[in-house]
Amino acid sequence: MPSGTHRVEVNVPIDVVWEFVSQMDNWAPLVPGYMHHEIINDRNSTWTFKGEVGKMYKTVSLKVEIQEWIEPEKVTFKLIGINENVIGHGYFQARKLLDTSTQISGSLDVTAKGMKGPVINSVLKSLVPQTSQRLTTAVSDRICEMSVAK
Repeated sequence: MPSGTHRVEVNVPIDVVWEFVSQMDNWAPLVPGYMHHEIINDRNSTWTFKGEVGKMYKTVSLKVEIQEWIEPEKVTFKLIGINENVIGHGYFQARKLLDTSTQISGSLDVTAKGMKGPVINSVLKSLVPQTSQRLTTAVSDRICEMSVAK
């Protein structure tokens, strides 16, 4: 399963991190290639984004199911392809370092299924770690921007 995990330290308290990641509307637009998302309820949403797979651009729609909300530390989710045969899961995890600093970890695992799965998975092996890094960095940057603006 192609996967990636990235960690970032931010100079904000863990409760500020939780305030941000506990709302899907805050981090869905930060997914690389984001086009739009729709919240169905507090645990389910659909996300659509455009991504490069090899030399082709694909529009991918995913159902995102929140598996756990563990305040203030962790959000875990499951991914199910709507228009592509993919499955996956991921999480955001916060770990208090000091009263004013937090480590944020973002993780993503995605696997393509079906006859084209092995070919697509070979591309995803480099794409998924990059996506995990870009998303985790974007989330941490946005949290820091919002905390400074307050």
